[in-house]
Amino acid sequence: MKRKTAREMLAESFRELAESKPVDKITVPNIIENCGYSKTTFYRLFKDKYDLIAWDYAKRQKEIMDQVGNAGYEWKTTLLEGAFLFNDQRDYLKNLLLHTSGYDSFSRYMKELHFDSLSKCVLDVSGETELDVKTEMYVRTYCQGTVDLICDWIMGTYQVTPEELAEVLENCLPVPLHKYLL
Repeated sequence: MKRKTAREMLAESFRELAESKPVDKITVPNIIENCGYSKTTFYRLFKDKYDLIAWDYAKRQKEIMDQVGNAGYEWKTTLLEGAFLFNDQRDYLKNLLLHTSGYDSFSRYMKELHFDSLSKCVLDVSGETELDVKTEMYVRTYCQGTVDLICDWIMGTYQVTPEELAEVLENCLPVPLHKYLL
């Protein structure tokens, strides 16, 4: 049986609180009181609650992206699993988008995280050590557009299923990236 780490417990505590309270109203004392950890433990692991949010989001997203390239695991599956994760966490993510120093703050972080993950996937497949300028531009454009679309979907602008969202995200992949991901 795998036990949860202190980081995971603190993140779980934060997510639990975020189910009923705006993110900007949740304090570090609220988080540690909710899970029984000390302030010292929290600050040994995170610099503030936004660092915890970033770590939690990155961990969940990385678990999905790390599957790309495994036998039988296609890009379409990655997109679908991501869409289901976003759907399952919709209220939490909506709270983050609305209450973490503004919509653009979390969105910008998501774009960088997705860019880093997708760049790694492309590099792994290509065998290169760095992206050429054009490929980097395609990856960045795809990540910026898809994250904006995902944020709009989370906020309710588009009423489509996770499967339909994943299909749109797959069909938006720039042609030059097909050889790495499809």
